[in-house]
Amino acid sequence: MPSHPYPIREIARQAGLSEATVDRVLNNRGGVRESTAREVQQAITDLHRQRDQIRLGGRSFLIDIVMQAPERFSSTVQGALEAELPALHPAVMRSRFHFRETGPAGELVATLDRLATKRQSQSQGVILKAPDLPEVTAAVGRLTTAGIPVVTLVTDLPASSRLAYVGIDNRAAGATAAYLIGQWLGDRPGNVLTSLSSGFFRGEEEREMGFRSAMRTLHPQRTLVEMTEGQGLDATQRELVLDALKRDSDIRAVYSIGGGNIATLEAFGALDRECAVFIAHDLDHDNTRLLRRRRLSAVLHHDLRQDMRRACQIIMQAHGALPAGTAPSLPSAIQVVTPYNMPPEEPSTTLDG
Repeated sequence: MPSHPYPIREIARQAGLSEATVDRVLNNRGGVRESTAREVQQAITDLHRQRDQIRLGGRSFLIDIVMQAPERFSSTVQGALEAELPALHPAVMRSRFHFRETGPAGELVATLDRLATKRQSQSQGVILKAPDLPEVTAAVGRLTTAGIPVVTLVTDLPASSRLAYVGIDNRAAGATAAYLIGQWLGDRPGNVLTSLSSGFFRGEEEREMGFRSAMRTLHPQRTLVEMTEGQGLDATQRELVLDALKRDSDIRAVYSIGGGNIATLEAFGALDRECAVFIAHDLDHDNTRLLRRRRLSAVLHHDLRQDMRRACQIIMQAHGALPAGTAPSLPSAIQVVTPYNMPPEEPSTTLDG
């Protein structure tokens, strides 16, 4: 374990472990699982990064970001939060990340329950992207009971006791996608594939509802082909899209609600089929690259840095560190990004946020 300037108590708090466990890891005393040693190393790495980004002064908050999402999106969210940390005065926000791409809901619930019951390193706020399931809603209730405010990100849990939702108006985003596809397809024939990562994410469901409603009003002649449960993962997505294209030879456009867009385009290419219009969400690394190459028609994007700033401000308000009304309650603005109005290309491989 490399040298570091941090007290054992600080490392234990960051890692969510006991001081005794951290002491055993740091002094190579044995009796500790390899995964636990990795958690300690990750905590030290996070402390190094946070020390470089912000001066640890003033009132400090420890927040947890719990997300079920493809790695490309989780990484973008992490980058957006860490870019905002220096500006989050008067408080200092220290963060822990709990990311998973997929898996049983019970594992996600177990993560939330650990945060609700830990005393040595108790969370002071949770930013959550999770499927809208009764067991997740119940876990949010237990966090609230423990005095831990929860802010949902990108997709909401409206029946839960979460403090606030941060993100876009997902129905409006879906309607915007319908308008764009209708304009760009024009009079050309063709059906539209809507691709969701899962039917259990409220935000994706609302995008699909907004899209379907607008298409029914604006372009009732077009057939919509729904595809779901790709989880935004490339291997699963490719097979599902291939199956949809084989079953429907008239699909000419895609509204990608849940991601996996490289795999979707690979499926079109494998069957030598044209995708005349392709609307996606979020300027993550994959979508940025596809848009620059003109493989996507447009990306519906919103400022994740602004979202993360709002989420942190809401948590600070809940603890009395900021006056009420500091964080705006309006949905994030929907940006229609095309190859002609993209942000300037970064000189490094840093994700767009």
